[in-house]
Amino acid sequence: MDSPSPQFALVDANNFYVSCERVFRPALASTPMVVLSNNDGCAVARSNEVKALGVKMGTPWFKMRELAAQHGILAFSSNYTLYGDMSNRLVAVLRQFAPEVEVYSIDESFLRIETVAHLYGGAGAMGQQIRARVGQWTGLPVCVGIGPTKTLAKLANHMAKKNPEFNGVCDLHALSRAERGRWMAGIEVGEVWGVGRRLEERLAALGIHTVLDLRNASPKWLRSHFGVVMERTCSELRGISCLALEEVVPAKQQIMASRSFGQPLEDIEALREAVAAYVSRAAEKLRAQASVCAAVHVFVMSNRFRPEEPQYSAGLTVPMAEACDDTRALTTAALRGLGAIFRPGIRYKKAGIMLTLLSPKAAMQRSLFDVAGAGARSAALMSVLDAVNRTFGRDVLRTGASGTEKRWAMRSENRSPRYTTRWDELPVAR
Repeated sequence: MDSPSPQFALVDANNFYVSCERVFRPALASTPMVVLSNNDGCAVARSNEVKALGVKMGTPWFKMRELAAQHGILAFSSNYTLYGDMSNRLVAVLRQFAPEVEVYSIDESFLRIETVAHLYGGAGAMGQQIRARVGQWTGLPVCVGIGPTKTLAKLANHMAKKNPEFNGVCDLHALSRAERGRWMAGIEVGEVWGVGRRLEERLAALGIHTVLDLRNASPKWLRSHFGVVMERTCSELRGISCLALEEVVPAKQQIMASRSFGQPLEDIEALREAVAAYVSRAAEKLRAQASVCAAVHVFVMSNRFRPEEPQYSAGLTVPMAEACDDTRALTTAALRGLGAIFRPGIRYKKAGIMLTLLSPKAAMQRSLFDVAGAGARSAALMSVLDAVNRTFGRDVLRTGASGTEKRWAMRSENRSPRYTTRWDELPVAR
């Protein structure tokens, strides 16, 4: 018996960060809102009301203040603890519908549904049931795009979001080939998954302006001009599945931790504390993916938006004597690099670290000079550190180098409570 043709569903939460805030403050359901990036800088999420006012993604908050006062726009500081937990709850609901789920981003997941769609009365009906259950169990509004490939599912999701007649679910299988063509002819090629602004400009120069133009182009011609990725994109738009579902997220090849400071820093001790804190976050992620690190890159920079001040930026990569995942050793390397690039008299706006040359811990070459099982003791200590912080909250246990005052902490003056992860910030029904 032949296996059924692939069917993919892309479930995407609408205005995810804004929607997370509204779940716990439903009175704001129609209030214009933005969520700001780290340090209350730029808009990283906008409600539909704000989008209608012409505010673009990434607009700095200081440029919106007059518009905000005029239209009553509320600004929230980013609350990634809340958003991450809500994302996990969303994915938990989706896993009840299909055994194969790829978490593509914090607010998007792909599902393979060809073997289960019939249980819900078909793909379109399944999409509506997903929307209803996610809304009931998490309070998040989602749209669902369904197609024979991941690229078409992504396109269908775009159609579902932009066109009310689909009622939040667009199933391309339910459209005739002619109907698909008409929809594709009305969508700019830049909406295709993986086609960025520069690539869109190159395609336009060659006469490819719409999704239909790209679908109808010769795959071999596209490969000769743009490479194999664009050839696969064209094939996917034709309904030929080239991209498999990634149920296991591949390990990152680099791990970065970087933030802008709430206020400029000039002394090296404050910078050392910030860098040590960033290493702790990155090392936790390193251990979570069972990798080890062979080099640490550290960098600092001044505020380029203040040209009247002395400008400086520098970075340095510090190799490790032995690849490891121990926060203490990684912190020592990062601080050594910081000491080499620090310059007095500079008002530093940002610092960060990057763990590079990562490899699987299981394949790590052990040192011949591991005296008295130091590696095993390090692994045990890091395991306890991570377990305590998972149970009682981030940074309950941390290195002394990260300090206690957090003079470098970001501004988050309008952060909402972490409703779902902190006992002292639970929502209260009145």
